[in-house]
Amino acid sequence: MGVEGVRLYHDQALFKEPGGGPTPWHQDQHYWPLDTNKTITMWMPLVDIPPEVGSMSFASGSNRLGYVGDLPISDKSNEALQNLIKERGLRTTSYGVLKAGDATFHSGWTLHGAPGNPTGLMREVMTIIYMAADTRVAEPKNANQHADLATWHALESSPVKSRSSALNPVVCGK
Repeated sequence: MGVEGVRLYHDQALFKEPGGGPTPWHQDQHYWPLDTNKTITMWMPLVDIPPEVGSMSFASGSNRLGYVGDLPISDKSNEALQNLIKERGLRTTSYGVLKAGDATFHSGWTLHGAPGNPTGLMREVMTIIYMAADTRVAEPKNANQHADLATWHALESSPVKSRSSALNPVVCGK
């Protein structure tokens, strides 16, 4: 991330049920009211992910585009972002089969999505989002960021870096 310290933003357990649909292309950072581009998400399966269950796909280099618009996850955003990927000639990559405990990492602005789960198996995944330790809360720009703010930050005016919150501890460096 090229920073002096890293702070935990939050974590999530994501379970895609048997027969669950695809996760449309999206940018995670669209959801975060943060004043930095120095974010990274770890995506780690808790169970083996066979090829038919499907793991994440990423649009290589899309993180350099930064914010591409107010596009919360939906069929509409999926179509718009698929078109953007094609127009920009971005290569898409899927890491396919992953074992429990393997991990992928991607920037908050990286375009990514996942196929549906046509099997009878639950796809169990853990994500952990990290940010630069000196990150501050930013003014929310959309309804999703307002919701994230209410969940992960006790006070809107409180800078993340000056809080010793159990929700956002420094995990590395200053």
